[in-house]
Amino acid sequence: MKRLACFLVVASLGLSGFAQSNGHNSSSLTLKELEVNEHSEYIPVFQFWKEHDILQHVDVSLTAGTTGIGIDVASPIGEYLQVRAGYEFMPRFTKIMKFDMTINGQPARSYDEDGNRQETKFDKLNELLYGLTGFDVEDHADMIGKPTINNFKMLVDVFPFQRNKFLKNFHISAGFYWGPSKFAEAVNTTETMVSLVSAGLYNNIHEKAVNGEPLIDFSGFSSLQNVTVELPEQVRKKFIDFGKIGFAVGYYARDMVDSKGVEHKAGDRYIVEPNENCMVEVEAVSNSFKPYLGFGYGGRLQKNSDAWKVSFDCGVMFWGGTPDLYVHDGMNLTKDVENIKGQVGTYVDLLKAFKVYPVLSFRLTKRIF
Repeated sequence: MKRLACFLVVASLGLSGFAQSNGHNSSSLTLKELEVNEHSEYIPVFQFWKEHDILQHVDVSLTAGTTGIGIDVASPIGEYLQVRAGYEFMPRFTKIMKFDMTINGQPARSYDEDGNRQETKFDKLNELLYGLTGFDVEDHADMIGKPTINNFKMLVDVFPFQRNKFLKNFHISAGFYWGPSKFAEAVNTTETMVSLVSAGLYNNIHEKAVNGEPLIDFSGFSSLQNVTVELPEQVRKKFIDFGKIGFAVGYYARDMVDSKGVEHKAGDRYIVEPNENCMVEVEAVSNSFKPYLGFGYGGRLQKNSDAWKVSFDCGVMFWGGTPDLYVHDGMNLTKDVENIKGQVGTYVDLLKAFKVYPVLSFRLTKRIF
């Protein structure tokens, strides 16, 4: 009996000590070791982003440069990378260009050796047009050219020298611009419309004279069946002799067929005629998707503060080689026509010289958070 009582006392003391020891270890694991184990095995996504500076700041910038003015939003995706997205558009400024009028390929203006104006076939025709329409026809057409550039952009900035005190704000950028393929256009001015309407009316009569068609055919009126107004033969020959009115732009660069099915040989003069709306229209076209590659440098405006920053970028936008410059009749001035003279030729040559679009921009940045 005494032995049993002693065994029970010793056993109870051992269990009590084990319970106290076990309780102490459990509490210690819960408060310290368990927390460490959980941290080492699983890190919440947002905690990982915070520790590695991923999308923890948002910067908003106003931009201005050769691609226009705009706005972009940027955020870091690590110590060395930043992603930027934005939109830019070119303000709609205009530039006046002149297309010289021609008659049967001959210039509307001519001067002698002393610089005095000589009478041309166009001057004689102008008298006929005034009697026909009641309006004077100018010897040129004024065109209003304007840019229509607008693009969405997505860029990634790489800061390869982040650890360098002097070069840490230098960055290399890559990405793309995307927007409408048409980036510029030119249309005739309102003042030129009178001349273009007169020229269109004359060209219509000229075609009837060449094709032997009546000037007016009343067959569409039931009460005037088989009634037509014919051009007198002498007048018909006069119209044929005068030729068509148009705008001498250059010469065909290759053999081709125009939109009316007329064949032209390389070296033939290219004449632009008003379209069915008595308009002259030109548009510049490039690829809609334009990869970008460049570099830049920036810095703080205030010491030890990221609230405001300023930066400059320089790069190129790959818009697909030489852009296309289409006239309303389908001719491409940069590829189908050569030896373009005058003011128009200067702009075409400038456009052909840029196989890529130069991008120079200034950014003023405000950190939102």
